[in-house]
Amino acid sequence: MTDSLTNTPLPFDPAFEQVPDDEAESISGLIQAMREITETTYADGGHAIRSVHAKSHGLLQGEIEVLEGLPPELAQGAFAKPGRMPVVMRFSTNPGDILDDKVSTPRGLAIKLIGVEGERLPNSEGQVTQDFVMVNAPAFLAPTPKAFLKSVKLLAKTTDKAPRAKQALSAALRGAESLLEKVGGESPTLKGMGGHPMTNLLGETYYSVVPVLYGRYFAKLSLVPVSPELKALTDQAVDLSDKPNGLREAISAHFASHGGSWELRVQLATDIDKMPVEDASVVWPEELSPFITVARIDVKPQIAWSEPRAQVVDDQMSFSPWHGLAAHRPLGGIMRSRKPAYEMSSEFRARHNGCPMHEPKSLDRLPE
Repeated sequence: MTDSLTNTPLPFDPAFEQVPDDEAESISGLIQAMREITETTYADGGHAIRSVHAKSHGLLQGEIEVLEGLPPELAQGAFAKPGRMPVVMRFSTNPGDILDDKVSTPRGLAIKLIGVEGERLPNSEGQVTQDFVMVNAPAFLAPTPKAFLKSVKLLAKTTDKAPRAKQALSAALRGAESLLEKVGGESPTLKGMGGHPMTNLLGETYYSVVPVLYGRYFAKLSLVPVSPELKALTDQAVDLSDKPNGLREAISAHFASHGGSWELRVQLATDIDKMPVEDASVVWPEELSPFITVARIDVKPQIAWSEPRAQVVDDQMSFSPWHGLAAHRPLGGIMRSRKPAYEMSSEFRARHNGCPMHEPKSLDRLPE
């Protein structure tokens, strides 16, 4: 991270988005596959859950502070002026069914800022929230919706199937990933299939992986643990033996006596060839444009997960990059596909659970 811009940010040009002829077909397939996942898990459990990132491990409330003195390029949208506002954070893992944590998959973090002012994205008029949806990798596994559809179809076919076999496969994949990391490498594919190291979610750095508008520019975002108590958890192993919810227990144990702080950082695009909008699998080079801190999130000690808290955050809230300001419009095919797919998932949960989604205007104390 650096404190200043090193290259001139590139203004966004609508021509940077290129919609392929078959994208609508791919998105239709994504919606169908995600619906299959939600229908399967609902039939199994009688409760509608998310089609991806179904299992929450930490449900936190805190406060975000937008920093003073940001340069004009960074003082955009939700970060246009300094100040504080409430924030909800939801830590998760990516499958659409609720699995034993020994099936070790990539991690997600959804953030909801509450009290954001400005022109809204379509279908979010009257709301005052801004959502950022992140995972613990700097790029997406699939470059396009068409490629993403293949992996979601596989998830749909294996949802609720052979949980013990998934644990055994995950252990084998973790072993392969560990060997690879010992020689200085890593495999996003192995991690995505279940080979993610059994480490604490709180020590991870999370990325938007795909870009959003940033005022007249465009950018990716990251959230980085910066307080000593969180940094100490980076790569820290979590004992999951006989603990199907061990990741959740680790987060709860931390926040029972400690708080935590993260920095929200922005990487402005400077080169459309090396920082494409439509290929979500490309890592944008930080030597061309580093991530720069625009805000800080502080969370105090609290009950980090409980059934009453899950009823509010998991069942009554939805998180989507399309909840937000026009100044942060999501960009690229993966983001375009997320909009109808996430809306389908939210509508399914609301209808089958008899509980409409709630986009908060303010944030009272979450239940404990």
